[in-house]
Amino acid sequence: MSDYDLEVDARGLLCPLPILKSDQAMTTLPTQGKICVLATDPGIERDLPAWCAVNGHILVSMTQQGRHWRAIVEKGS
Repeated sequence: MSDYDLEVDARGLLCPLPILKSDQAMTTLPTQGKICVLATDPGIERDLPAWCAVNGHILVSMTQQGRHWRAIVEKGS
């Protein structure tokens, strides 16, 4: 069983597209639903936590492996 409900593959996309795709995905989930964001844009490291704070979402985890980031975000109320 995965630790998220929906995957957002934003690899190869530059700002602001990873955030826009994440925002669009969140609209389809109920409160406490989770998305997994995959990205290669280094800006995701600062943009995703800021987007979560502004929108009331919870950044559950963010890991980096080389030039790839994987983040789990829980939808806030």
